[in-house]
Amino acid sequence: MTCPSTILPQEPARLRPRLRDRIAHAARSTLAALAGLLAASAPVLAQGGPAWPAKPVRLVVPFPPGGATDVLARQIGQRLGEAWGQPVPVDNRGGASGAIATEFVARQPGDGYTLLFATASTHAINPAVSRVPFDPIKDFSPIVNVATAPLGLVVHPSLPVRTVGELLSLLRARPGQLDMASFGTGTGSHLAGELLKVMGKVDMVHVPYKGGAAAIADLLGGHVSLLFDTLSNTLPHAKSGKLRLLASTGPRRVASMPDLPTVGETLPGYEATTWFGILGPAGLARPIVDRVNADTSRVLQAGEVRGALASQGFEPAAGTPEAFTQQIQRDLAKWAKLVAQAKIRVE
Repeated sequence: MTCPSTILPQEPARLRPRLRDRIAHAARSTLAALAGLLAASAPVLAQGGPAWPAKPVRLVVPFPPGGATDVLARQIGQRLGEAWGQPVPVDNRGGASGAIATEFVARQPGDGYTLLFATASTHAINPAVSRVPFDPIKDFSPIVNVATAPLGLVVHPSLPVRTVGELLSLLRARPGQLDMASFGTGTGSHLAGELLKVMGKVDMVHVPYKGGAAAIADLLGGHVSLLFDTLSNTLPHAKSGKLRLLASTGPRRVASMPDLPTVGETLPGYEATTWFGILGPAGLARPIVDRVNADTSRVLQAGEVRGALASQGFEPAAGTPEAFTQQIQRDLAKWAKLVAQAKIRVE
């Protein structure tokens, strides 16, 4: 016999729609809460959406104002600011061969509002020659290679050479007797010379200076014999006859100077090109990476920008973030190998 207390009264038919409404309302509330939870778990992606940038984007330059890197960063930053409708102020943080600025950006949040305008010297050479407080790969999100630039190999006019081949012959005839100036130990200027020594099997005395201005001043005065310097710095002196420009260090001849040979035409495989690129902190959302890459590439396609870069010895680069990452990795391996061969160390 069934106990009367266990018999549940059947819900009247008029109450069933209300029950269904309550179940549907509970389901909608659960879905809304879940959507909110997912949105809260991906704040970086939200920042990389259409609203970015909602405030100024700081572009950190690892050198003082006025140099080639600073000038290029301001040219690109101004046009990116126009495209984004937000200011792109340049923040110059010089010191420690660029390590101060590079570490600063590495420690910033990956929200797209602090970017680094790096160079091959600060991001690939510096880690190869000294201990730096950052990992050039793991601590950054490479975005775009803005431009590349070869150096120029210049000699004092008193040196009886007019080609790279003649210079190598003179160096072999007088080992350790000619002085090679540079911007400082471990700089791109220095390593370009060390690469010439290793590949050309020659010997020179390295004379490091504290910056390019002092190095080229002593070269003009005849106190040193040769120097690897930017083309924008060497061209005026070469045109006036105060220095002799022998070659560029790029993989091919500079388009605006087709008569100037490359060092590689005499020493196959020689290349000492610097690059200038934009990176963000690690973990930068892909939508932001893609936006900065695409907008920078459009800026570099403008005729007036290309003309301005060419006049300073730069060549627009662009390309994908992945290609830029591979460039950094190749340069790190290349310069680390050379530093080991030449036993270079900067403490």
